[in-house]
Amino acid sequence: MADLSDWIGSIPAVLAVGGIAIMPGFMNAFLIISLLLDRRPTHAPLASYPPVTILIAAYNEEASIHDTLAAIDQQRYPAELQVIVINDGSRDRTAQIVRAAQTEYAWLEIVDISTNGGKANALNEGLRRARHGLVLTVDGDSQLHGRALVNIVERYVNDPPNTRAVAGAILVRNSRHNWLTRCQEWDYFVGIAAIKRMQSLYQGTLVAQGAFSLYDRQALREVGGWPPCVGEDIVLTWALLRAGYRVGHCEDALCFTNVPTTVRQFVRQRQRWARGMLEAFRQHPRILWTPRLSTFFVYWNLLFPWLDVAFSFAFIPGLVCALFGNYWIVGPMTVTLIPLAGLMSTVMFSVEKKTFRQLHLTVRRNSAGFVIYLLFYSFLLQPASVLGYLDELLKTRKTWGTK
Repeated sequence: MADLSDWIGSIPAVLAVGGIAIMPGFMNAFLIISLLLDRRPTHAPLASYPPVTILIAAYNEEASIHDTLAAIDQQRYPAELQVIVINDGSRDRTAQIVRAAQTEYAWLEIVDISTNGGKANALNEGLRRARHGLVLTVDGDSQLHGRALVNIVERYVNDPPNTRAVAGAILVRNSRHNWLTRCQEWDYFVGIAAIKRMQSLYQGTLVAQGAFSLYDRQALREVGGWPPCVGEDIVLTWALLRAGYRVGHCEDALCFTNVPTTVRQFVRQRQRWARGMLEAFRQHPRILWTPRLSTFFVYWNLLFPWLDVAFSFAFIPGLVCALFGNYWIVGPMTVTLIPLAGLMSTVMFSVEKKTFRQLHLTVRRNSAGFVIYLLFYSFLLQPASVLGYLDELLKTRKTWGTK
């Protein structure tokens, strides 16, 4: 840090080294220790299961919507289901496929919206028609594991009484498509899953993702439903937290979803996720002063723009400089991060593998994807997040893009 100060000044040096080394080091250590100490309570079977309304916002999902509905039918959930597909102005055969499926599934309903109005608008339209007290959201290109619905409802009922939402576990369905989906498989399996586990350990799950989460219908209506923004799921979750409710996580309620298959789609997705976080801060700033465990992770999120900017504008240029023998930021000691990152991923992998084993699933071999995820994934992920922050700061046009 002292050497770097001679070149760029003391404050930029502190921000650079703190953003690429000190703060990420603390976060990683906190994450690993928390996972090693976690003793997650089991969710017991219920004497009777409550009816559930499932909302599926669908836009141009002709390739996958029938598989999504078939996976719901295979749940064998022991109570009434109301499944509403909200066709959000699709320009393909989504509506025709859903109407044809109504002859197979008596529980299926369809709502047509003439022009595409975005996911939040579609889900709110479905919420107005929801008959049951529990509302589940599922994406139109996702498939639920056979016990997903039972497990997430059991977790909801067995969780503390102020729980009003439970986030399921999202995994990659199309991981074999190309190198990008292979490394995203590891991001979802060990990265995103581990963070949600850790947050729920401290009663602080910050995102009940729209792709697969369970909500209390009355609480949804109390906070006004899904807000009209690109990060509607995180903004909704923070509204529930701001209202004093708890958001949980069910690690063994699995949903397999299609992830972006091109770099352009991936960057647009992560831009939207980063922008959604800033939208949540903008709409719910007082959550920073709420005295509860989850507030710690809200402040943690507040640091992400700094960390992403430091990586993009300090670590990446520092790596280029190191290739020419100038070790101002990145040097030979940086290589030690690789086995440390591998060790951290191994711990997260072992934790998630136990969940798979309990569900009689096997983790497939994906060595190439793991190497890409370990060594190169951040070079795409964190600059994409910076673009998302710029989108929100510059107030560029808000589009759904890709999930």
